[in-house]
Amino acid sequence: MDTAGNLKTSSIELDLDRPNIEDYLPSGSSIQEPRGKLRLRDLLDISPTLTEAAGAIVDDSFTRCFKSNPPEPWNWNVYLFPLWCCGVVIRYGILFPVRVLVLAIGWIIFLSSYIPVHFLLKGHDKLRKKIERCLVELICMFFVASWTGVVKYHGPRPSIRPKQVFVSNHTSMIDFIILEQMTAFAVIMQKHPGWVGLLQSTILESVGCIWFNRAEAKDREIVAKKLRDHVQEADNNPLLIFPEGTCVNNHYTVMFKKGAFELDSTVCPIAIKYNKIFVDAFWNSRKQSFTKHLLQLMTSWAVVCDVWYLEPQNLRPGETAIEFAERVRDIISVRAGLKKVPWDGYLKYSRPSPKHRERKQQSFAESVLRCLQEK
Repeated sequence: MDTAGNLKTSSIELDLDRPNIEDYLPSGSSIQEPRGKLRLRDLLDISPTLTEAAGAIVDDSFTRCFKSNPPEPWNWNVYLFPLWCCGVVIRYGILFPVRVLVLAIGWIIFLSSYIPVHFLLKGHDKLRKKIERCLVELICMFFVASWTGVVKYHGPRPSIRPKQVFVSNHTSMIDFIILEQMTAFAVIMQKHPGWVGLLQSTILESVGCIWFNRAEAKDREIVAKKLRDHVQEADNNPLLIFPEGTCVNNHYTVMFKKGAFELDSTVCPIAIKYNKIFVDAFWNSRKQSFTKHLLQLMTSWAVVCDVWYLEPQNLRPGETAIEFAERVRDIISVRAGLKKVPWDGYLKYSRPSPKHRERKQQSFAESVLRCLQEK
């Protein structure tokens, strides 16, 4: 009874975003088995416990990519609690006001320089773009300083060249800020509301950033054309793409979208790994606004991470775009110490399509049946 009660409680507590186990079970026509063979659906009908177990397998393999794992509490004893209280006072009473002041000074310097340059040098596009690029890098440096960012960069700094695209794993919007302070990338990014959206449509437009709306299907064709046009121009800022399409918790990598690998360009992988010693940099946009996420970073001791600029890769003869994307994902995952999972990150935002469900149904059912028959 206790076991059944625990299973029921855990199933209630599971995140609402998890895939439904029914979506990953084969329909009657999906897998044809000879009469007399053991079928997965028969077993699940017989055993509620096995149904819960199968659901947990699907859930664990997907939702764990988008969950933040809080650290174990260490301060609840008479010796450490006073030290923890002192730390809270220092972080919120001293460090946070200083960091707000640093960021405010950064914005004053940036805006007092950017506005005149943007409007007074319209007839000198090359000079204007160069200065704006430097100013965007500057404000990103102030952002990183406001978290006491300790960032170690490995490998050669990216340069402006035609027909190249940079791709990186994605943990938070601060990935862009950390990379942008070294090189003014033109990033492709989801359009956001609020003050972030205002920055996107004004300041970041000046470095050639490309925005899309995930809910608009027609945006895909428009964005694909903009990407192809961007990589052809030698004077454009390097193009940065996060091919996972969503923020993942820096323990895993989900499937890379193939769009970045169909541009007939050199792909330059970038691996980002955060150290959670002081704060978890993962941003769950469905549960936390970016403003709250920034406040969390600014009230921590520091944000610590490593960035690796890896060896450029090109499409091999006979290799498809999907295979190319998986090969680059392998390189990034190995360098950053991340685990690969066979999930599409867009499942975080919407139900899977019938075709996608059919593929997952086949794969999931065949693997379970194979294991059962071997035993």
